[in-house]
Amino acid sequence: MTPKSVVLRAAAQRDIEEAATHCLEEAGPEVALRFIDSVEQAFRHIADNPGSGSPRYGHELNLPGLRSWPPGSYPHLVFYMVGRGRVDVWRVLHGQRDIPVWMAEGGA
Repeated sequence: MTPKSVVLRAAAQRDIEEAATHCLEEAGPEVALRFIDSVEQAFRHIADNPGSGSPRYGHELNLPGLRSWPPGSYPHLVFYMVGRGRVDVWRVLHGQRDIPVWMAEGGA
């Protein structure tokens, strides 16, 4: 099966930049780079296995098809929907946030 392309919405790109900056400021460049590597690995995984993410928040938010996948050991979730030939990444949020509020505020 051919991997799907991964397309990031502006909110997802902003989320990644903010989280990496936080890691850099709080823990240093090595942790920030590991976070980015983990997010990229998560993107490769969902490109190859788009149905493997959890539909939990899709059900909670009444967004059929919304899935989430964790980037490695970081406490974040990659929120995405699968389209024709692509994975549309909506947000990358810390799991301790109020996910429904953040999804609505980010223009999901």
